[in-house]
Amino acid sequence: MQSFVGPGVNICAVVKADAYGHGAVECARVLEHEGAQWFGVTGLDEAIPLRNAGIASRILLMTGFWRGEQEEIVRLGLTPTIWERGQIELLSAAVGRMGAPPLAVHLKIDTGMGRLGVLPSEFPAIIKTLQSSRGVFLEGVSTHLASSEVLDSESVERQTALFRDSLKSLRAQGFNPPLTHIANTSAMLSRREVWNTMVRPGLALYGYSLPFEESGRSAGTLDIPSLTPALNWKTRILSLRDLPANRALGYGGTYITKAPSRIAVLPVGYADGFNRKLSSRGRVIVRGGFAPIVGRISMDLTLVDITAIPSAGMGDEVVLLGACDGLTISAHEHAALADTIPYEILCNVSKRVPRKYVE
Repeated sequence: MQSFVGPGVNICAVVKADAYGHGAVECARVLEHEGAQWFGVTGLDEAIPLRNAGIASRILLMTGFWRGEQEEIVRLGLTPTIWERGQIELLSAAVGRMGAPPLAVHLKIDTGMGRLGVLPSEFPAIIKTLQSSRGVFLEGVSTHLASSEVLDSESVERQTALFRDSLKSLRAQGFNPPLTHIANTSAMLSRREVWNTMVRPGLALYGYSLPFEESGRSAGTLDIPSLTPALNWKTRILSLRDLPANRALGYGGTYITKAPSRIAVLPVGYADGFNRKLSSRGRVIVRGGFAPIVGRISMDLTLVDITAIPSAGMGDEVVLLGACDGLTISAHEHAALADTIPYEILCNVSKRVPRKYVE
């Protein structure tokens, strides 16, 4: 990622949501070893395990903090995102009580997403509070784009223009924050003009990006680095069943065998994050072939038809997500079948699925 954006742009590696299902502590360790100086998490509860694991890099709390968390934020040397005057007052008071040096904060501006951030009408008041606070200092300013994957989105142009205007207002009041950031994965890959001094890749770190919509600008002309999914999700065949034709399978008997069939039972289900909408639609990889999912995915078990793969046997490895023997099943494929996005597919891999990290 650093080679893509160049030496003048800081990277905040986003490891929120347990590193999008990949394991935040382990991923952060690898990324820090590779030179990552910033990590992005949702809040304090995601930052504490990183610090407890020895992660020393800067940690940005991207969705702020709750009242009562301010002293722990100061103690752990975290960097909170703020957008309200009360947040500044809480942090400043905590710094004073603890005798700590001023705490760096990043101001979020709502340029059109409509979620978090200071509104333009509130800007003068929050600038005044920042000017009077001795406990915090403004290190960064950020916003979030609503449609960064839409290459000719007018909303992106409006948001970036409003962000630039906000920076001008801050500088006119004597602030010169060194870190300004807009770009998530999609914007980092497609919009060099909004990189500023920091980018916040998330999904790209794990080998994925959203498809870009081609309208006006062509995605084919973008200089996008090759991304390889980091995760292979595997299980093994738990049991085999040789069943006759016209046999109903699974809850509700929604799938009926059309001919004598060999069915493999897999010890994985929706409690593991294997999306129930893949029922009788998705597929897995077994011994170099695709095997269709048959019947409803249940909480702990999934059935697949391996009739066309006679060599498959008990204990054989099964790929649910990933690549094997020249075949691939991606989070994009699961997302299309489940009518969702790859973010949700990856984030939903549950805690009970063991992670194994390899070079």
